[in-house]
Amino acid sequence: MRTRLTLATTLALLLTGCQHAATTPGAIPLEDPMENAPPVARGFDAEGLSTLLLAEIAGQRGDYRRAARGYLEVNERYGSVALAERATLAARYANDSALLEQAALRWQRLADDATTPHYVLASLAVQRGDWETALAQRLRIAAREPDAELAALAELAIEDDADLAPLMADLHDFIDEHPDHLDAQLATAQLEAAQGDIQTADARLARLSDNADAPADVWLTRSTIALHRGALSDARRYASQGLRQFPDDSRLRLTLVQARLADGEIAAAHDDVERLLARHDDTASLRLALAQMYLDAAQPDGARRLLLPLLDRDDTPPAAYLMLGSIAERAGETDNALLYYRQVPSGDGFIEARAQAARMLVADDRPQDASAFLRIERLRHPDQRVPLLRLELDVLDAQGQQERADRLLDEAIAKTPDATELRFQRAMRAYRQGDLQAMEADLRAIIEREPDNAEALNALGYTLSNDMGRHRDALPLIEKAHRLEPDSPAILDSLGWVYFHLGRAADALPYLREAYRGQPDQEIAAHLAEVLAATGQRDDARDLIEEAQRRFSPHPLIDELLRRQPELAPDDTAPDAADSPHDKEADS
Repeated sequence: MRTRLTLATTLALLLTGCQHAATTPGAIPLEDPMENAPPVARGFDAEGLSTLLLAEIAGQRGDYRRAARGYLEVNERYGSVALAERATLAARYANDSALLEQAALRWQRLADDATTPHYVLASLAVQRGDWETALAQRLRIAAREPDAELAALAELAIEDDADLAPLMADLHDFIDEHPDHLDAQLATAQLEAAQGDIQTADARLARLSDNADAPADVWLTRSTIALHRGALSDARRYASQGLRQFPDDSRLRLTLVQARLADGEIAAAHDDVERLLARHDDTASLRLALAQMYLDAAQPDGARRLLLPLLDRDDTPPAAYLMLGSIAERAGETDNALLYYRQVPSGDGFIEARAQAARMLVADDRPQDASAFLRIERLRHPDQRVPLLRLELDVLDAQGQQERADRLLDEAIAKTPDATELRFQRAMRAYRQGDLQAMEADLRAIIEREPDNAEALNALGYTLSNDMGRHRDALPLIEKAHRLEPDSPAILDSLGWVYFHLGRAADALPYLREAYRGQPDQEIAAHLAEVLAATGQRDDARDLIEEAQRRFSPHPLIDELLRRQPELAPDDTAPDAADSPHDKEADS
């Protein structure tokens, strides 16, 4: 039995607060995001001062991408830590992960003792599933601080089914140098248990808990590991032992609740839930997370009991409607579920709710009701008409009514010919249907209306080159897209790939390296490996392929490359001929 642990971790964060800067714009409640950034006010020539002022003005106007690029440009000349920090803060609000990584790396190079860039880079690595890089960044913090959130990172890696062997090796090396680092010991125990080495993990934690000064985290880790392997009595025992020493530790009580629910001790869990709600002011986020615990334990009535009071509040969270809708749906109460899903307002969760409602109606053999529901929702929420139309297209496609879906999209475009999003949607449908001419026509229509639409320029350029062999036609389109968005990994990949097809492998290499650094995925890895091999760097190509096979699953483009060039297979291992065929999407 594998019990979910992420809820307890999430709740612990809700109850204790986050210690470090977030990497998502909405997570920082500042009216002026640049207000607390360090001032930079001396040492500039006229050009540097001009660029800095333009960056400042861009930030004040909310153009954080331009602000971040301006700070980075000035930083290249002056190497200021304050400028790098300011660029990182602006890039966080620009919602541009490649730009944020570039800024954080600059800050890190200039001030390696600053912990924030390490946390930012680790968070970005987690988002793309690069657990080795994430751990390396956290270990650099751990070398100087007692808490680098290594145990939390280990839990996330386990939940993501990451390859734990290299993480274990790095942690063992770190512990050899820092044997008293508690956070590293706890993280190592979690990974040992996840790999099935329960005896070693238990022995490690027992040594830590034998210390009279052992913190609550040791008991928490012992309890969560027991939960992970389904040893519910051990999970309850460790959590209870920890609570005897730390009676106010909400994390231990949460773990005890989870263990009791999983073991069917509903009444005892209810008492602990009431203690938590009383202690933490009955917050909506706490009720939602506890309700999810009840749902995970197949106790929908307990979840409903926690959620219904939220409906009487002025700021009912969308997640409450979603969860109540899910409970009603599981009970076969389709119409009640539909009422809950429809109450999710525009914003977070809106499309998720409508998508779930449509799927529910289709599953209930009511596809016509699903289409009618989505049409009505488009009238009720005109600001959401494009994503709602996409949902209806998906419903029709799922029923095998592709022609009807195409007509619906054509009619929508005829009514609003300037709707770029709809035309782009039709272009992507045409690509998936193999109609490259129709795709090209729609993308060119978009570019005619919006000459600086980098997404359309890149999509058209890549398709012309990769799927139609028109490399020279593609080049100016992709080069323009690159001028508009020079940090986009997708565009960097397209530019390097078209250079390669034009016989300019040496020119392609730096663009593909930069693309892979900003967005390490199997597709860019395949392109980069092929270009490395073409430039005589076969060992580097094999190393990259081996890394990609380990990090990404599935990896059809890596497999396709190895079918064409089997000599690049690591350890002379030929690829499996039964692997998935090449399937390249146009929107790379």
